[in-house]
Amino acid sequence: MPVTLSRALSRMILGRYLLPAGLQCCRCSRTCHVKRHYSLLPDDVKSLRALVNPDISKIRNIGIMAHIDAGKTTTTERMLYYSGYTRALGDVDDGDTVTDFMAQERERGITIQSAAVTFDWKSHRINLIDTPGHVDFTLEVERALRVLDGAVAVFDASAGVEAQTLTVWRQAEKHHVPCVCFLNKMDKPAANLSFSIESIRQKLKVNPVLLQIPVGSGKGFTGVVDLLTNQRLIWKQSSMGDDGRVFESKPLDQSDEPELLQEAHEARTALIEQVAELDDEFAEILLTDFIDNFDAVPSTKLQDAVRRVTLARKGVPVLCGSSLRNKGVQPLLDAITAYLPAPNERHHDVVRWYKDDLCALAFKVLHDKQRGPLVFLRIYSGTLKPQTAVHNINRNSTERMSRLLVPFADQHVEIPSMTAGNIALTVGLKQTVTGDTIVSSKASAAAAARRAQNDRGTEKKGGENAGVVLSGVEVPDPVFFCTIEPPTMAKQADLENALNCLQREDPSLKVRVDPDSGQTILCGMGELHIEIIHDRIRREYGIETHLGPLQVAYRETILHNSSTTDMLDRTVGERRHVVAVELSVSPVDPSSPGASCELAFTEELGMQLSKEMKDAVENGVYSSYLQGPVLGYPLQGVSTLIQSVNMEPGTSPAMVSACVSRCMLKALKQAGGQILEPVMSLEVTVGEEHLSSVLGDLAQRRGTIRDIQSRHNNKVLLATMPLAEMMGYSTILRTLTSGNATFSLELDTYEAMNPQDQNTLIKRMAGLS
Repeated sequence: MPVTLSRALSRMILGRYLLPAGLQCCRCSRTCHVKRHYSLLPDDVKSLRALVNPDISKIRNIGIMAHIDAGKTTTTERMLYYSGYTRALGDVDDGDTVTDFMAQERERGITIQSAAVTFDWKSHRINLIDTPGHVDFTLEVERALRVLDGAVAVFDASAGVEAQTLTVWRQAEKHHVPCVCFLNKMDKPAANLSFSIESIRQKLKVNPVLLQIPVGSGKGFTGVVDLLTNQRLIWKQSSMGDDGRVFESKPLDQSDEPELLQEAHEARTALIEQVAELDDEFAEILLTDFIDNFDAVPSTKLQDAVRRVTLARKGVPVLCGSSLRNKGVQPLLDAITAYLPAPNERHHDVVRWYKDDLCALAFKVLHDKQRGPLVFLRIYSGTLKPQTAVHNINRNSTERMSRLLVPFADQHVEIPSMTAGNIALTVGLKQTVTGDTIVSSKASAAAAARRAQNDRGTEKKGGENAGVVLSGVEVPDPVFFCTIEPPTMAKQADLENALNCLQREDPSLKVRVDPDSGQTILCGMGELHIEIIHDRIRREYGIETHLGPLQVAYRETILHNSSTTDMLDRTVGERRHVVAVELSVSPVDPSSPGASCELAFTEELGMQLSKEMKDAVENGVYSSYLQGPVLGYPLQGVSTLIQSVNMEPGTSPAMVSACVSRCMLKALKQAGGQILEPVMSLEVTVGEEHLSSVLGDLAQRRGTIRDIQSRHNNKVLLATMPLAEMMGYSTILRTLTSGNATFSLELDTYEAMNPQDQNTLIKRMAGLS
């Protein structure tokens, strides 16, 4: 018989003390039987306030990021075990990990959505987010890195920097997030420390600062040498089994292997010289006190210098280990607390502007059937409390937050308050979506805006109650789409509700209705993304939907400049609407994925038109950008100049929009349409014996092979391929290589189709071929 957890007790279960399997959780108000082993409840909980809101300098908000199968979730699982959060090691293959709790994640052995967990390590509070590695779920990485202060990049030591590693690293750089690198899988026969270090240096264009060297290689990997302290850390089997909890730490001495001693001495000397080049303060200490004896450099001085280098993003500390074999994770946790920043070392502007008032960013939404939307907030300043009203600057609305929770993957613990620097989960914010800024009130937002303007010396914009809006999350454009239909019309409303909830959770999922057929169109980031969405609708909402064939999300642009005029003269009821429009369209470079369409007014016209009429013209232009002149795909890389808008008194804005839209359509047709197709960066890792068959297959796909690299016994093909040619490629690649190859795709650019391919596509869309 399951035990019910009282609300009073749930408020006391804080920090690493979580619900044992079989207790009732806060998220769903039902008994959860998960194959997971949490720590037992404590006899008493001391210093309740410190557990809920620790000293901000002791908080670390970090993310785990990597390429597919580098070992992110396994590394996270070991961190939770060694911190005391769980009492048994979870395994991805067994489907009992803490952060991969979705049924789809456990079945496929991959991470699909980011999951947050909170645990303690040596007097520090670590808020950790495990992120996906698959490019289809790159938004999950983007929105996690947006609110984190540091990141751990996990690498397969036999592969070095891989395709998705580059993507997530660019995302971390965009948000100026300091990183620590962890070379995982050092127990693999092909693991190569120097290869991985050089890969990081060459491909990521950063300075890897090596802090450890491995002891042994392949299956003989037993531990690491800490170059800062000259300590040898060896993991041995204990009475509890080979769980990695017990390891031996002792100084290197002359009784150790001469080769290891020599390697450690050379590596430490190189580390000291490298850090001295990157940090002036350490260089001065070195020149003053230790110029003749690098061996005497104290580890504390070196550690402080490495921290400064990391926070300044001049270099990245590199550690090594094997998470699956339970080796090297505790030093990684030490490195997180030692080198990655606390919240008060970042975001100084926000704290200065809002001071003690609340300022938080909503970065993720989950939908719970009983409680409605659960919103993840990163708190930058002030204190968050339940049963209080908060103001959403982006929506200009005030909402009441009913409950406040600490996120523990899919189980949450209710708490009385949360201070700056933490990540919280809130109940009751029904209008808030990803990227919204939450503050305590309109007055505090206005006060922060005034302080920001004084700092910047700028004029006030956005109205009296506008606040400082935190930059949100950039959502990539979808590249695949398909129709989705309910089993019966009676289920249409349920399907619409399910899609609304899923869109709120996942902004990279787009849903629209085809204006001609009335069908619902599902737009996603890839085949796997749409497959997961379809599966979630079936499992979580009980709707057996039907998907149409997967189609590529093409774009359109124009080839030439074109100017035209149009006039609308229509009488509605007793009111006559007359408007004449003159405009010109011209192509701009559409090659980059984020290339947008532009709109401008002539200087004279911009001064004449009222705001209402300007908005009407903009509506007409931007609605025209949604459907191109060739096949009706959205336009990209088009610039419009509005030269004149003349109307008679009494003409409605809707008629102005209609006339502008009609004039745009005429101009776009005159300019000549061009289809743009998404072109993907493809990386295929394949054994040499299957290389020729894979190359032969790719040669038939209208792509370009950019490079063929060697990686140990494998070959890595780098190519660019039209997305239309990659449909179902995973099945074909498995067939060609007997399942012994992997590949990854990432959107590179949009390119113009040649006339022959474009004509073929037009005929196929018209049903003529």
